[in-house]
Amino acid sequence: MQQSNTDNDSLLSNIDISLSRFMKRKGLNCGASIAISKGGRLVYAKGLGMADKEKGDAMNPCHVMRVASVSKLLTAVAVMRLVEEGRLSLNQRVFGPTGILNDDKYLHFRDSRTGDITVRNLLNHTGGWNTAYGDPMFLPQTIAAQTGRDLPISIDDIIRYMNSSHLASPPGTAYSYSNYGYALLGEVVAKVANEPYESYVRSEIMAPIGVYDTYIGYSHKEDRLRNEVAYYEPDTAWKLPDYADASRMVRRSYGSSDIHTLGSAGGWVTNAVDLVKLMLTVDGFPSVADQLESASIGEMTDERAAFGPLGWRSLDNGTWYRTGTLTCTSAILARRPDGICYAVVLNGTNGDGPNLALALSAEMSEIVNHVRQWPERDMLEGDVRWQAWKKLGDRRKRVGR
Repeated sequence: MQQSNTDNDSLLSNIDISLSRFMKRKGLNCGASIAISKGGRLVYAKGLGMADKEKGDAMNPCHVMRVASVSKLLTAVAVMRLVEEGRLSLNQRVFGPTGILNDDKYLHFRDSRTGDITVRNLLNHTGGWNTAYGDPMFLPQTIAAQTGRDLPISIDDIIRYMNSSHLASPPGTAYSYSNYGYALLGEVVAKVANEPYESYVRSEIMAPIGVYDTYIGYSHKEDRLRNEVAYYEPDTAWKLPDYADASRMVRRSYGSSDIHTLGSAGGWVTNAVDLVKLMLTVDGFPSVADQLESASIGEMTDERAAFGPLGWRSLDNGTWYRTGTLTCTSAILARRPDGICYAVVLNGTNGDGPNLALALSAEMSEIVNHVRQWPERDMLEGDVRWQAWKKLGDRRKRVGR
């Protein structure tokens, strides 16, 4: 897939202009990767700004970058796939002797209600925890000190720490956004699939649709993945202790958080085009066959659900949103009822936190609404694996899996 050229973009020239103005208005000194599909066709894919200023690399749609909590959608799709295969139930308990995570290291919890937490509770953020004392996925020094473990801490250390505390509410009774809950889902997927979470998602969810350049990322600049961008934050951002070495002060974007352990909650690295590919296979539209059954997609996007969607961040009259925010990145993924899907990922932030993703979402909605005519082209026409998926997908719809 090549970046769109000027002739083909004549209908869409205002997208570049509008998004560039938005980034300038928001004080963003970084790049952006954008992909838009219409009716199952990739009609726009472009990079704006810089992927790596030091190397002089301009952003293009194939550069990969952290997508933060957009990772939760990948995790939810993996969970629903295992449910469809009969290997998992949304009402299955996570902890306890009959739970999924029933290894000895998971069986010791202070609050007996922890044994009532279900897979559904993790998916809809009703596991019973809150972040009144901070998000455990971003408290490495505190957890190391209280558990007597050395840095860097592992997901097992975080689970032991959380199981040593009381829940804030009974599972299934109150919503509280939980990165920890989605980190647990990564452990659930790994246990049920009998392979590492990253391996399962890459081989079972992404590879069949022709997505190969998607990985769980790392924290430090020297550990960047192939074709991964550099990350930029405001010059005024303060330094914090390295998650792996508290004596070392680092920029927030490179080492203050353990991206790899964040994993299933916010650690994936990919690009905007591949995010759109994934979305086209879980959007419920007939233009591209879905890799989940309609019942599963309906379960994930039930607007009547008491505690919101599963995997998605919010639903709004047929538009499904998934946002993601870290110090160094902001991402938005959206599926609209008019058959338009889009993804935008930035390799920098401006200090606005999650509000930047919300503002980006509102801006993209305005931009898309002002496009009067979409090209008939499909920029993925030459993507052999994607086209093979579409043909296979048609067959899957006819004969089932």
